[in-house]
Amino acid sequence: MPHLTSTDIAGRIEDLYGAPLADLEAHAQDQPPGMLSALLGMHDTLAQAERSIDFHRDNLARLIHSTRPIGPQEVSHLLDGSRRLVEAVAIREAQATSVTAVLQSLARVPAPTSASPAPTLPAPAAPLAAQSAAHSR
Repeated sequence: MPHLTSTDIAGRIEDLYGAPLADLEAHAQDQPPGMLSALLGMHDTLAQAERSIDFHRDNLARLIHSTRPIGPQEVSHLLDGSRRLVEAVAIREAQATSVTAVLQSLARVPAPTSASPAPTLPAPAAPLAAQSAAHSR
């Protein structure tokens, strides 16, 4: 299963809560921590990891396609950039897997319709004394 991007995750959160992400972020600031704040935090971490991947990939491409020869200093920059790129990819993979699993476990509860009948409540239980008297007869 391919991992969702931060844009896909944002859309799923918006669908789940029925509001734009910016509105949800503003709403979550005034609320105690809960599922919404957890999802928004995971989304933010995923988006940061994606930006980091783009930055380090572009930086490595620039270093490799430079007209300068690659010397010891460039090699250390290439290794550092590669390490940072690997870390960003690992963070993205972990966040995408986690947030996808959480979102798959959640579903938006449909609003009750007035056309559906109200559920009937079970009949109250008979008092214990009345039940005992009925059994002893």
